[in-house]
Formats: sequence, structure tokens, C-alpha cells
Amino acid sequence: MIVQRVVLNSRPGKNGNPVAENFRVEEVNLPDHINEGQVQVRTLYLSVDPYMRCKMNEDSGSDYLAPWQLSQVVDGGGIGIIEESKHTNFTKGEFVTSFYWPWQTKAILDGNSLEKVDPQLVNGHISYFLGAIGMPGLTSLIGIQEKGHITPGSNQTMVVSGAAGACGSLAGQIGHLMGCSRVVGICGTHEKCLLLTSELGFDAAINYKKENVAEQLRKLCPAGVDVYFDNVGGDISNTVISQMNKNSHIILCGQISQYNKDVPYPPPLPPDVEAIQKERNITRERFMVLNYKDKFESGILQLSQWFKEGKLKIKETMTNGLENMGAAFQSMMTGGNIGKQIVCISEETSL
Repeated sequence: MIVQRVVLNSRPGKNGNPVAENFRVEEVNLPDHINEGQVQVRTLYLSVDPYMRCKMNEDSGSDYLAPWQLSQVVDGGGIGIIEESKHTNFTKGEFVTSFYWPWQTKAILDGNSLEKVDPQLVNGHISYFLGAIGMPGLTSLIGIQEKGHITPGSNQTMVVSGAAGACGSLAGQIGHLMGCSRVVGICGTHEKCLLLTSELGFDAAINYKKENVAEQLRKLCPAGVDVYFDNVGGDISNTVISQMNKNSHIILCGQISQYNKDVPYPPPLPPDVEAIQKERNITRERFMVLNYKDKFESGILQLSQWFKEGKLKIKETMTNGLENMGAAFQSMMTGGNIGKQIVCISEETSL
């Protein structure tokens, strides 16, 4: 059987911006039979995420991310339906997901690498398992639980950067749900700012491309900042940190402004900002959601419950077609998405 797949065509270079042309689509033959323990899946949805920028380098700079290899199939978060199974845990028609799903229209996978998902948890919106009811949701929820130190009723102010992205758009809502009295988002367009305040319950939003962030923060966070959910790093984060209170907390989710630069993770703060951080005893610890696997199951149930109760609004940007994976990735890296960027490979869920 002939299937399509996406391979890494070229590397952008450690300090380069990724482009769609770094990926290419090719056809490949899938074996006609599967072995014991394997399943054949049809891919429904694939995820593109900022962390993937690190996998485009020869050295990902991280011990838990294996770099993608040139001319080899690319992988990431994916979800699909089982067409044939020779694994005792899986039967035809079940929905499964993996963090290492190949960018292919169909694939033969080791059943042990897959996890079943229950469509009822997402009211049938299968793609949500790659976003709010999946890794980005868990990252936001567990990050806030473990590193945010929110105490309901204590009038805490949370600031979220990259606030209209996959994690940011959830983090602000979760901040409110967990007891923050004020949540302010920072993002890059007027449309995103409007969405945050009109639909996602943020108390205010700052457009960093048009407004003076320091000035706006002073106005919108008169009592200072207690919790900062950081998705971007760089200048924006330096500005936020300089307005954080004593004994406040930074949730280090991502540093997208630094991913096209050859710097360590997390990137060091400039000396003046580091001095403020030390002086005010602001925590800024590396946060790795994969270290909290024991909290995944309860986290998914909590996120699903909030979604079903209408307390967690879910946004996604959907692109169609495997051939558009590279374009979707390039767009996501430059802020073209609102909420989670997903690529739909096949919508056909019947067999």
C-alpha cells in the first residue's frame, strides 16, 4: 500500500528561522501484513508544537528530545484510528494517540507505544486530545499546580505571555479556575487580545507589538505580578519579571522567542533582571511536564470536566492535509495560530 509521509528535508541552522521547505512529502510503501504486537493505524490529526524547533537541530540541546534525522520521517503528537490489530490491547475502530506519531497518512506501529483515548472525554472532538485535553492542557494545569503556588482568595495577579497560544490560552483560564483574582494576557495582535478578554475570561490583554508592555503592566497590574506563566522568554519576560512581587513565581513553560537562537534552556536572564529575581526571591525553576506522569490521568479528567461544564473554552487553528505540515509549523512559530495548531490528515472516522 502506498502512503504519504513527511521527512526532514533540511535543517534551518541553529540560529535560523524554520520554513515550510525544511520539510518534504514523499510516497512510501507500507507492508501488506503486520506482525504480532503491531497495529495499522490511519492518521486523523497531527500536532505541531514549538518544542519541535529544537528537534530540527542536529543537537536538540535536550536529553529528552531526540533530533529528527535528514530524509527520515518526522514525528510528534498524533491521533488516529486502528484499522487492523495484532496487539491484545487494541481492536479495530479504537482511537489511539502517541507522542511519537509518524507524519504519515497511515502507519504500522508497535502497540506498546500507543495509548487509547475515550472520545466521550472530549464530546467527540478527537483533536482536543492533542491540545486542551492532552499535553498542552496537562502542561498548563500541572505547571500552575506545581509551580504557581496559587492560594484562592489571596488576590493574586497572574500574567500569561504567548497568551493566545496552545498553552497560554488554557493557562489564563486555569489560573482563574484555581483562584487567581486577576489574569492579564500578552499576545501579538488586536484580534488575539479581543479573543482573550471577550471569550476566554482574561481581565485584560496587552498587544506587545503595538503597546508599551511595561507601561500597560503598571496600569493593568497595579498590585504587581504574583504568578507569571512564561511561554516566550526574551524581552517580554524581562519586562514582566521586573514588575513581579516579592516571593512570586514564574512557571517556565516555554521560551519560543529564543528557540531560533543557539542558547541553553532555560536561557539565562540578563544580569539586571537576574538581580531583581534574586533580590525579590522570585522562583524560576525549569518545568518538565514529563516528570509528572503520575498526575496525567487525574489531570485529563479535570480538564475534561471543566470543558464539559463550559468552564474551559478550547480554541484551535485547523489546517488540512499532510502536504501542509511544514506550512502549519512555520505559521505556528510566527504566531499565525490562535489556540492549538492542528493539522487534519483524515476526518473519516468510520471504517
